[in-house]
Amino acid sequence: MTPRKRLVGLGAFALASSLVLTACGGNGGGDDTGDGGASTGIVSVGNGEPQNPIIPTMTNETFGSKVTSNVFAGLVYYDAEGVVHNEVAESIDSDDNKTWTITLKDGWTFSDGTPVTAQSFVDAWNYGAYGPNAQNLSYFFEPIEGFEDVQGEEPAAEELSGLEVVSDTEFVVTLAQPESDFPLRLGYSAFYPLPESFFDDPEAFGEAPVGNGPYVLENWEHNSVIELRPNDAYKGEREVQNGGVDLIAYTDEDSAYNDLLDGNLDIVTNVPASAFGTFEGELGDRAVNQPAAVVQVINVPEYNEKLQGEAGLMRRKAISMAIDRDQITETVFSGSRTPASDFTSPVISGWSEDVEGSEVLDYNPDEAKKLWDEAEAIEPWGDETLYIASNADSDHKSWIDPTCNGIRDTLGIDCEFDAYPTFDEFLDARDNDEIKGLFRGGWRADYPAMSNFLGPIYGTGAGSNDMHYSSEEFDAKLKEANGADDPDEAVELYKEAETILFNDLPGIPLWYNNATGGWSENVDNVVFGWDSDPLLYQVTKSE
Repeated sequence: MTPRKRLVGLGAFALASSLVLTACGGNGGGDDTGDGGASTGIVSVGNGEPQNPIIPTMTNETFGSKVTSNVFAGLVYYDAEGVVHNEVAESIDSDDNKTWTITLKDGWTFSDGTPVTAQSFVDAWNYGAYGPNAQNLSYFFEPIEGFEDVQGEEPAAEELSGLEVVSDTEFVVTLAQPESDFPLRLGYSAFYPLPESFFDDPEAFGEAPVGNGPYVLENWEHNSVIELRPNDAYKGEREVQNGGVDLIAYTDEDSAYNDLLDGNLDIVTNVPASAFGTFEGELGDRAVNQPAAVVQVINVPEYNEKLQGEAGLMRRKAISMAIDRDQITETVFSGSRTPASDFTSPVISGWSEDVEGSEVLDYNPDEAKKLWDEAEAIEPWGDETLYIASNADSDHKSWIDPTCNGIRDTLGIDCEFDAYPTFDEFLDARDNDEIKGLFRGGWRADYPAMSNFLGPIYGTGAGSNDMHYSSEEFDAKLKEANGADDPDEAVELYKEAETILFNDLPGIPLWYNNATGGWSENVDNVVFGWDSDPLLYQVTKSE
């Protein structure tokens, strides 16, 4: 599935080098409720079954994230254009970019009536970072002092030494090194607070979470629907304008889109490949097709012995150059994707299409075959099939088939789609190291910065490093970039980190996604944000 300067009194902070991203939205043709009329209807949204229980530090996939981002509120939140606003935080201050004093606004409570305090954040962060708890997002706490001491199965400490509660409304965060963009990250779900009830029974909490966001999770019928309803205790600016949201679990995107056309579903957040050429004509001004902070890749698991060593690296590069990204994005996606030229996203400040080493993403069948033959001289491939794994309940077959055709025609090997019936089955196989070839990876930014496309995916031991890639050189360069005082210097260092990735190719970038979605005539005020998700709290619907 993601993005940063010292902030003093972080009010409505724009990105260091302005992130310009126009959100698309508008009236869907239903009753106009934006002028004070009643909007009490339940908005239905196409979704899927979350992979994990709804615990903020465990949730790192799209379906679950739609729940956490609406049930919880962080220190800051991101608006439709990726601009940062205070939410629970009154101020986030530092004199040296290393020691940050965070002051909370008064009066916040969780939906169960218990107060949101500095301890609520510190306890949640300590839980997320603590190694034995095995949380997917523990990597995000690495910058905080004492992180190494809480890692492993038998850690030296149970709490981060860099967290200190001063009072109910103030705590101090000490980082291992100065990092000027630290506050920009704090709207991500890893940094949400947790109530005391969570620690009494985390398993039960994951089924019925208690948050402090604009909605409460009222009911969860697994593989069917998650019902979110307005949280009367919410104190922030994301004021709910509807009677609630039903996240409907679909097993294929065509069914969701057809329900939208029939008026039986209000919002789809991902148009199926079968409708790429028609959805804008069918939906008119209720269609959205805009750049988003999303990149798609093919990942190379380090346990795939055929793709390791000198010969394996040649094969990775050959596979990349055998993929005709221009043709696939035009014919399969009807121009709703853009061929990738790096590991980040064009909507992120600092992006460049001229990163050293990126020529490996150019379609070059002659060079691809030459590299493959050189690898054959080192270690024969044999008659093994190259598999590309993904879930079959989406439209990935539409691009994997032509991708495999290019690999098959160029390299002279067999290539097939390794289809898992559902998204969660695919994720489980990925997480259990059961993938027998390559596998699809998609990354949607957690916060709007280049670093978010690099560290969480390719950093050693990172929560979304599903390939188990590890490079001391990359880790050191990323640390150097994170600690840069000047944003321009940081950008150049992040580009150097990308060059290391191009040399190793733990993942093969494919294309940047547009947010492609739409809404029915029953709803109004639909806006898709910088990260491709609609801002559900502001959607209006009359009963």
